[in-house]
Amino acid sequence: MPSSPPPAPPDGLRAATVALLNLSGLGLGYLLVRRRLLTAVCLAATVVLLLVALPADADGVPGAALVCYFALLLVAAVHGAFVGLRTTLVWPGRRPLALLLGVALLAVPVGGALWYDSARQEAVQRALLDRLDQADEQVAAAAEHDFTGAEADYRDALAVYRDLAVNHSGSRAAAQVPDRLRTYYTTVAAAYGHQDYCTAVAPLKYLRTVPNSMPKDQLGTLAHWPDDRLATSLYECGADGLAGDGTDWVARFDDLLGTFPDSAQAAKVVPAVDAAEKKAAKAVSGSDPCTAVERLHTLNSRIVQLSGVSGAQSGALGKVATRADRSGDAGEYQCGVKQYKDGDYAKAQATMQQFVTDNPHDHNGDRARKIAIGAEVAQTLPAAGRKLPTTASGGGISVTVKNDSPDDITVLYTGPVTGSFTLKACGGCKAYSFASSITPGWEPCGDSGRHYPQRTISLPPGTTYFVHKPKKDTSATPGSDTAKLRYGYVYTECAYTTQSLGSGY
Repeated sequence: MPSSPPPAPPDGLRAATVALLNLSGLGLGYLLVRRRLLTAVCLAATVVLLLVALPADADGVPGAALVCYFALLLVAAVHGAFVGLRTTLVWPGRRPLALLLGVALLAVPVGGALWYDSARQEAVQRALLDRLDQADEQVAAAAEHDFTGAEADYRDALAVYRDLAVNHSGSRAAAQVPDRLRTYYTTVAAAYGHQDYCTAVAPLKYLRTVPNSMPKDQLGTLAHWPDDRLATSLYECGADGLAGDGTDWVARFDDLLGTFPDSAQAAKVVPAVDAAEKKAAKAVSGSDPCTAVERLHTLNSRIVQLSGVSGAQSGALGKVATRADRSGDAGEYQCGVKQYKDGDYAKAQATMQQFVTDNPHDHNGDRARKIAIGAEVAQTLPAAGRKLPTTASGGGISVTVKNDSPDDITVLYTGPVTGSFTLKACGGCKAYSFASSITPGWEPCGDSGRHYPQRTISLPPGTTYFVHKPKKDTSATPGSDTAKLRYGYVYTECAYTTQSLGSGY
């Protein structure tokens, strides 16, 4: 076969045949006109394209490679037509048959393109399924951590689910998103399934935001799935805090009443608070009344706080708060008695004084005042606290108390009878020096010519403990005396002031 055949008369049908054969990408047109090098170039270009394109992946063939390849085919077709116009074909001898062969061979690139597109679509489907699996694995890994630390991973996984559902809605991966979302919800809210209600609040609140980003047709009933569970978690967490005197139960109940005011869980808030108040009120009569009183006062302040934001239930909560306040005030008496018996006289005094202030008409008011006096005396004379003061008064033994000091003084006494009174300052009296107070023969209230402010009280026999203290100078050390009273004697107490080495009465 000669390498360069003699020119033939122009033939448009032959030119079209060579052009069509070159469009197959196999360079057959060049082969039939004896252009072997050009045939090899076309085959090499096709092989390179196949190496770039196969195996098919989701990204497909790079656009630049396709542009270059199709440009080469076009150039080969145009150049082949020009060559075939005046060059006879090696085979087949009949031009129509060669043209028919060229048309048939066009099925090669067309079929290859269709096959490749199908393979690429399958690769895309596999890639989307891989993304779905990776999101599932991310959710499973996040479940091993607390919600705060895992929230970012949950959000990333949700973004993948949303992208598959919205941007690849016809894919096999997108068809599986609804099932994956059900798993997603139960995984995020796993704490609720474990009845760890306080921990469940944050993830359930997060799940209620999912419908803001996920299409409703993908969620279905999941759109409202967290609502009842969140209401239950808020109530149970609040109830646990209420029972344990936690600090966050008000916030939980507030959240519940504000978010789900008509829910069955919200309807249980008032009964729960009411039961807590009754339990604390009952505990006032128990072994630890002071703790019960503190609990009642705390309940009062927190219920008042809750009732201010509870809407329709504010009235009922306000009544419970008022009852808690009254029960706490009334319970201060039992608390003060317990403190007195435990020897905590300073607290007993403060508690009883507060009780009298809070309950001016209570039937225990008189004894509370006596106990407050006894507690104050016992802080100076601990032996005075051995017995709880009673409301008894009077007796058959006269005791006169005189004031030999320049200050108004308060006289407190306790024993078989408890009470207090005030004596005005002694005009012209002065504080004694410490040295004179220890001089042999020295006796306060001994100036027969001076009129000392005084008061006489009647007491029964037994030991009575006296404390004298100035009304204004609270820093001075009180004076004290323990008197064992018997019938047949007249007793005198004298209050005076010493200075220099300290002050006393």
